Amino acid sequence: MEKNLTSGSVFRNIVIFSLPYLLSYFLQTLYGMADLFIIGQFEGVSSTTAVSVGSQVMHMLTVMIVGLAMGSTVSIGQAVGAGDRKSVASCIGNTVTLFLGMSVVLTAVLLLLVNPIVSVISTPKEAVPGTVAYLTICFLGIPFITAYNIISSIFRGMGDSKSPMYFIAVACAANIGLDYLFMGGFHMGPAGAALGTTLSQAVSVAVALAVIAKKKGGIAVGLQDLAPRSFVMGKLLKIGVPIALQDGFIQISFLVITVIANRRGLNDAAAVGIVEKIISFLFLIPSSMLSAVSALGAQNIGAGRTERARQTLRCAVIIAACFGLCVGVLAQFASEPVVGLFTDPSKAEGAQVVRLGGQYLRGYVWDCLFAGIHFSFSGYFCACGKSGLSFLHNGIAILLVRLPGAYLASALFPSTLFPMGLATAAGSLLSVIVCAIAFWLLSRNKKPAAAAS
Repeated sequence: MEKNLTSGSVFRNIVIFSLPYLLSYFLQTLYGMADLFIIGQFEGVSSTTAVSVGSQVMHMLTVMIVGLAMGSTVSIGQAVGAGDRKSVASCIGNTVTLFLGMSVVLTAVLLLLVNPIVSVISTPKEAVPGTVAYLTICFLGIPFITAYNIISSIFRGMGDSKSPMYFIAVACAANIGLDYLFMGGFHMGPAGAALGTTLSQAVSVAVALAVIAKKKGGIAVGLQDLAPRSFVMGKLLKIGVPIALQDGFIQISFLVITVIANRRGLNDAAAVGIVEKIISFLFLIPSSMLSAVSALGAQNIGAGRTERARQTLRCAVIIAACFGLCVGVLAQFASEPVVGLFTDPSKAEGAQVVRLGGQYLRGYVWDCLFAGIHFSFSGYFCACGKSGLSFLHNGIAILLVRLPGAYLASALFPSTLFPMGLATAAGSLLSVIVCAIAFWLLSRNKKPAAAAS
């Protein structure tokens, strides 16, 4: 379970760590896309819209949980790099205590707010009943979603990105089978999609706990480690809260864009929802770079190897930029066929969704290039314990470019979604600029100290 990543080839370590994460994120995205794909085969546009809107809300909650769990990944990684096994056990125990309490409270609060949430995001009236049913069932499954993500964060902090991949593979297989059962066999619509997702997460957690019970990881976590400790809990929250807020802020901005699209009509809403799923799939590489840089960087910084942490960042930026450039070019030629996989283009409303979705994807896809770069920087800032910088650059980009740009694009170009897609990419470009400046300032401030030593 525990793996030291402070020696050997930087590129090789990134690949070895990120590939299992990449595959696990691919599987997680696949079963999210499976909901949309399968319901499109059995239901109409209103049900597809309900699942796409509801899944965006759930995606926002999930990424915030993952962001908060980043505090655990980095804290555990730094302790592993420093060889402090007692601190590793304490971080794991406090992580379990923190997220257990949080999941219970979050579930209760969200169940009370289902209808207001559906109203606030301007869900088209045809999709309201399905969206309410979808979110109600998914909110009941929040403890399982939380459990899976904290287990994964603990494993990754210890340098093991393979085990979470196996857990999510189980969830993916279960979800696809349950989707066909509930939506195809029982015709439960959006409620069936949510039930399949929730039950598959529960199965994944059960498998993960069974593996942990049998696996000898060398780290003994006792009851004393579960007791909240101000220093440990403070460190987890200091790193995790800014990332959770940042991710929440980003997802809220996407929900605002969804609201803008929803107000344009059902076809625009469906097109934006489908493209969001496609983009979440394309973000596999950028997201894996963030996770790799944060975990590898944390271990190297814990071991006092700061230059190696910077090499990890540089390597990740190159990988992410090359990937983003490739998919950006390819999407200019393949947007409509890809969108057409999630709706029936032989019908009039389906053909309209494909046309609008193709426009949105051709502009939005450039976000993969710029987001991949600033994701890598965010991973480095987290590893350094400077996660507030990630919140800062994303907040600036969202408030100054992404939201006002999307609003103006919708108002000025009512017949196309292409400019709205470009507005999101432009926001990430600003993030890249801010990240580069912040990195330069951090590096410059550390040079005198290094010379003095």
